[in-house]
Amino acid sequence: MEQRQTPIIKIENLSYRYDRERVLEDINLSIPQGAFLGIVGPNGSGKSTLLKLMLGLLRVKQGDIELFGTPQQKFRQWDRIGFVSQKANSFNTGFPATVQEVVASGLSKKAGLFRRVSYTYRKDIEEAIESVGMTPFAKRNIGELSGGQQQRVFIARALVSKPDMLILDEPTVGVDSKNVQHFYDMLDHLNKDLGITLLLVTHDIGSISNKVTHVACLNKHLHFHGRTEEFEQLREGEMSSFYGHDVHFLQHEHH
Repeated sequence: MEQRQTPIIKIENLSYRYDRERVLEDINLSIPQGAFLGIVGPNGSGKSTLLKLMLGLLRVKQGDIELFGTPQQKFRQWDRIGFVSQKANSFNTGFPATVQEVVASGLSKKAGLFRRVSYTYRKDIEEAIESVGMTPFAKRNIGELSGGQQQRVFIARALVSKPDMLILDEPTVGVDSKNVQHFYDMLDHLNKDLGITLLLVTHDIGSISNKVTHVACLNKHLHFHGRTEEFEQLREGEMSSFYGHDVHFLQHEHH
């Protein structure tokens, strides 16, 4: 059962400040294996800082983070966690690389530069591309793809090392609105069919409620953390108190 498993990420009493500005206050959060967690919150709420602390990009000064049961300071198996940042969509699309080559670059820590991994890791590359529905575009130049297609390629690059968990920071930025639901369907496939634990940071509260298993509402404090059904029962007034301004739920159709 879920409570018997070691959480993939466990955060206890975590606080963080930049100089005198405190951006996170006493965060306690546990992400079980197989979960699809959506983190929502307004701009400046500390979402990106929380991700950086999880990923070891910022040093934990107050509180504790465990990754796969290991204190973060001693954790070394970083290939078990894939990360797609907001900056992925600002990739230099004029760079002369195919989808296969961009995805292969995700193996650089394991196998050197991507031009050297085409044989040994070819199957892993093909499977990663297939998992995000981009097989027909495998030999296409990255610059010829739409924003949504490029973002799928960057997710495949994060998946090629076969991580247990994938963290995505605002992945639909730059994705055409009519393709956003297809994008979330793809994430749902990664979670439910491939068993990858997902953590998604997003502003789109309505869309994530279709797919995620858990929701965390962050605004310096963790105002809510629970299953999606509990989140959907929150009143708009309660959400507005988290955000500091009026919030209206936008319901999206379930496909």
